[in-house]
Amino acid sequence: MTSSLLARQDLTCDLLVVGSGAGGLSTAITARKHGLDVVVIEKAPCFGGTTAFSGGVLWIPGNTQCAAPDSREAQRAYLKDQAGAFYEPAAIEAFLDHAPEMVAWFERETAVRFVPTLYPDYHPDAPGGAPVGRSILAAPYDAGQLGPELARLRPPLATITFVGMMFNSSNADLKHFFRATKSLVSAAYVARRLGGHLLDLLRYRRGVQVTSGNALAARLAKTCFDLGIPIHTEAEARELLRTDDRVDGARVHTPHGELRIQARRGVVLACGGYPHDVARTTRRYPHLARGGEHHSPVPAENTGDGLRLAEQVGGRVDEHFEGTGTAAWMPVSRVPMGPGRTGLFPHLLDRYKPGIIGVLRNGRRFTNESHSYHDVGAAMIDACRDQDETAMWLLCDQATLSKYGLGYAKPAPMPVGGLVRKGYLFKGRTLAALAQAAGIDPAGLEATVRAYNEGARTGEDRQFGRGTTAFNRYLADPDQQPNPCVAPIGAGPYYAVKVVMGDLGTFEGLRTTTEGQVLRADGQAVPGLYAVGNDRTSIMGGNYPGAGITLGPAMTFGWITGRHVAGAWPPGAAQAPAQAATPEARHAA
Repeated sequence: MTSSLLARQDLTCDLLVVGSGAGGLSTAITARKHGLDVVVIEKAPCFGGTTAFSGGVLWIPGNTQCAAPDSREAQRAYLKDQAGAFYEPAAIEAFLDHAPEMVAWFERETAVRFVPTLYPDYHPDAPGGAPVGRSILAAPYDAGQLGPELARLRPPLATITFVGMMFNSSNADLKHFFRATKSLVSAAYVARRLGGHLLDLLRYRRGVQVTSGNALAARLAKTCFDLGIPIHTEAEARELLRTDDRVDGARVHTPHGELRIQARRGVVLACGGYPHDVARTTRRYPHLARGGEHHSPVPAENTGDGLRLAEQVGGRVDEHFEGTGTAAWMPVSRVPMGPGRTGLFPHLLDRYKPGIIGVLRNGRRFTNESHSYHDVGAAMIDACRDQDETAMWLLCDQATLSKYGLGYAKPAPMPVGGLVRKGYLFKGRTLAALAQAAGIDPAGLEATVRAYNEGARTGEDRQFGRGTTAFNRYLADPDQQPNPCVAPIGAGPYYAVKVVMGDLGTFEGLRTTTEGQVLRADGQAVPGLYAVGNDRTSIMGGNYPGAGITLGPAMTFGWITGRHVAGAWPPGAAQAPAQAATPEARHAA
């Protein structure tokens, strides 16, 4: 498969999918399995979208891999509580009805495989919340099975790998690396992983034992290639084509020129939302609207193309998740990666560890650091609304840094002096010295640590209650008792890292029917136009209920949309005959 489309006048297919993340590829695979001739185009030079950067977790209530008891009533109650005023019964019922069926279908029909996790819901104490079991994880994968196409798989986010090696999103995998200097079993595990990774680097010049979202993207792409679905990269949709009022293709820009792709059944927009659309984010993100800073670690190509294309033909973008509900917030730190290069480190794990706290510039804590990334991000935006920047500083003592690391800084025995010299880590022999180095109020910081330590000595967080929920404790340190999230801040030297606002994608998107048909402002569908993934408004109402609430609905509604386009929806419907479904008839010019 070539990396980009050759210059020619036009191509023809049944369905054109714009975007190659989980939503787009799920739709493409489903439609192809139901007899349609499908083409996928991707603006970036690599495929996988935001999925390839993600944790690869899907929130699937009622999944068959979970042994924990659950009920439809509890699932519905939880989503009603979480979505609040934006609860959409038809979409929620479709998701709860068909998400487990989607998982079973992909495991039966494709190269996609999942494993269970022990993730609690992010708000397990809310009505209907579950302490374990609703999230599943893409199984690790040998991406070498992609053959020459491996070169086009989007690599994982560099800042969360170790010499290019990926870690599982499961807590168990990371525990071995944290304990490598203390346990022979963990040391042997780490040695095996490193040895295998070095062999892969010699053979492929990249890691191929992929996990998390990289594994999901690779598995979906492998299925596409096995089914004869082309994924054309460096192919940007610039305009939707219409015959009368019906969308039936797109004008596409490639390095070799422009062409037209005609799509008899329509076009699916799966462009990843708008996290890098500067104009829209400045208007919709509250901290940017007041002049703050934002650094999204999602692919730079996610510039809102799907939303703009739909608006050109009358599609409506929902902009009603006001305040902190517009996106999935992710606190990040800026990592110096070399001359002129800066990476972004998403703070997924360190905030949960005992002995690490987060403060504002005034030196004061403002939230439970062990809440989810989205909740901490929302609290950070609210806490900084009267300040000139939206930022916090995570800090700890030397012993805690050596044990867990801090942000991009790795645990002992990895050195951290270079990160101090480069300005990523701030260091001080005393709390006052650390505050001066980091630009934090010294008196506020000293008072905060003193008050925090009073309760921390007995495992209590008297101000914000860290460790009081199953989710707080899940990513903490079970060896720290009585509270795995709380330990006192001890003797110096002390370290801090500045954390700013980022996101994992946007919640606001195109208004659609349950089946994914894009709607106009008058509520009528745009014929032939569909949206999936982050191009479609989130069913979670601007909230983040659990691990995988983006990918779970993305694949579920991708599966529903693919069947709908093929005439195989609702369940039991007679499938309409496909056109040009054989390889010999593909892409007739």
